[in-house]
Amino acid sequence: MAISKQYKNELVKLYKKWLNDSDALIVTHYQGLTVNAISELRADIRATDGEFHIIKNTLAKIAFDEAEREWEQAYFTGPTAMGISFGNPSGLAKAIKDFVKESDALVIKGGYLADEMISIEKINALANLPTMDEMRAKLLQTIKAPASQLTRLFAEPGRQLAAVLKAYSEKEPAAVEAA
Repeated sequence: MAISKQYKNELVKLYKKWLNDSDALIVTHYQGLTVNAISELRADIRATDGEFHIIKNTLAKIAFDEAEREWEQAYFTGPTAMGISFGNPSGLAKAIKDFVKESDALVIKGGYLADEMISIEKINALANLPTMDEMRAKLLQTIKAPASQLTRLFAEPGRQLAAVLKAYSEKEPAAVEAA
């Protein structure tokens, strides 16, 4: 079924919006993927603040050209879908990489981190990075560690004095009088 020129223009605008608003894109080949599998993948990606869309190759090429983004011809051949991250690039890469392990029907073609084209190896490295929540927890631990050490340092003399007084109070009364 042919689509109207107006609808094609709207799709190109949408693709350009995704290019401009995203912080990462992963282009995939999805031949043989079932509707249920795509829905499952979309749910996993949605949990990482991203989206997964099937795209039209010719319109995607136009959008990439208009957005002045470099692209490879191999990205836009065959059934193509694109994972889009709006705030968690490593989460998007991890969700797609995990799905690729389970399904032979999805193949990563390449991607973009911000405006830079990245290889499959870099996408895999991005997937191995800790999540944003893990990074925040590590940062909080790093910030909190000196304060905890300082608190222990200030509490130590008082603890030592309390231990001496307790030991002195537990001595035999005769030993105290002899002293």
